Amino acid sequence: MSVRVLRIESRRSVAPWAGAVVLTTALGFLYLVDAAWWRGTTAWTAQWTSMALWTRGLLSYLWPLAVGLGALQGLRDHRSKMSELLRSTPRPAWHRAAAPAGTTAITLTSAFALLVLVGAVQVLANTEYTHLGWLPISLVGALSLVAGAVLGMGAGRALPSVLTPPALAMGAFVFTALLHMSPGRTETVTREGYPSTEPNRLSLLSPAVQEVRHVLVTLSTSVHVGQTIWLLGLAATGFALLTAATARARLSALTPALAGAAVALLVLPSDPRRMYVVDEAAAEPVCDGPVCVTKVHEPRLADLADPAREALRLLHGALGGRAPVSVRESTAVLPDGAMPQWSHTTVLVDFDDDLVGAAKGEELTWALIARGMVPGCTPVGWSSFGGEDVARSVAAGWVLGDLKPLPGTGPADLRREIDTEARKVWKDLRALPRAEQLSRINAMRAAALSCEGDVLDALTGGASR
Repeated sequence: MSVRVLRIESRRSVAPWAGAVVLTTALGFLYLVDAAWWRGTTAWTAQWTSMALWTRGLLSYLWPLAVGLGALQGLRDHRSKMSELLRSTPRPAWHRAAAPAGTTAITLTSAFALLVLVGAVQVLANTEYTHLGWLPISLVGALSLVAGAVLGMGAGRALPSVLTPPALAMGAFVFTALLHMSPGRTETVTREGYPSTEPNRLSLLSPAVQEVRHVLVTLSTSVHVGQTIWLLGLAATGFALLTAATARARLSALTPALAGAAVALLVLPSDPRRMYVVDEAAAEPVCDGPVCVTKVHEPRLADLADPAREALRLLHGALGGRAPVSVRESTAVLPDGAMPQWSHTTVLVDFDDDLVGAAKGEELTWALIARGMVPGCTPVGWSSFGGEDVARSVAAGWVLGDLKPLPGTGPADLRREIDTEARKVWKDLRALPRAEQLSRINAMRAAALSCEGDVLDALTGGASR
């Protein structure tokens, strides 16, 4: 397509408006809504893969917009009452369709590229870990906008009604919403008996992705391939509808979308563990003695190393041979409802953990001791306050020789309640002989690491019931 044709189509079509709406809507969501994409290690400006996944997540709203705006563009010939005149010209139908479709594709791709660029500039300032593994995620996102717009254009031309654009936009929105709800989720029960849901391959037909919950999570190669096949099928159907002149041709135009869906479902993985996978390069350990973090968080190692070594020293002094000997960032990515698994020899760190993430220096040492004593047995994706928090505070105080408020940014009233209860348990524990204290601490830690039994009961000898 020549620059002249592109310039003419830009003036005659809704393509520039489509690009502007997509870009401004996306930036509005990101900057005006205080949501999960601004928090923790998975913030959209923190790491490359997180940025790519969060911008893909916005397609739940942007993709229906692209479909609706494409349908509006597809009504242009009908609105101008030129359909019969254009069909009588010797110019091939595909040639006439290529100009508006190409202009819309370029505009939407540019808008999505600008959105990614806004995030990329901020990511460059916030991380030293660079890679290209995020690029396929964004490329498929741009392709989805183009495919949606071309499909909308074809549908708008095939069904020339003023109701077609809003109906298609609403239908696309319902489609993406449903694929992230019951049709795209499989209900399961974890080994521990907790209800959970997992994505199935149908959910991967949505242009959007699920919420980013771990900095090491990315999409597998088979997901990229399957989604690309599906989106190319949608785009081919849209273009075929743009060029179709008869009802039979319009019916035949559905073939690429159906074939694309069938092939994509064969390529897309059925196992949820092969959909959202751990980025092995990002998870590679970087160590300073017994203290290790992932490659993606290498800059944090300098601040973590000394407090971690001090925590290990204090734990060894209190527990002797039962004490952990290393501190390592956790790379486990578990489904919602799964019970975390802990090690007797390693203190596992999560930088999104409220206790660890809010601490520095001496407070970080306290936090690591607390996590080493009582890591936490709350199922993934759940939250709780209660006996574990009291036991954790008392156990850390026992190692330090003094009960101290643990760092964190939880609700102030709950923290005060935990501190009050912890002081009572602390007083009773300190009144016991040293051998009995150690026995209860060991029983508590065994329950905490195995996630079997009540840790506070083990610490109090059953007095908390």
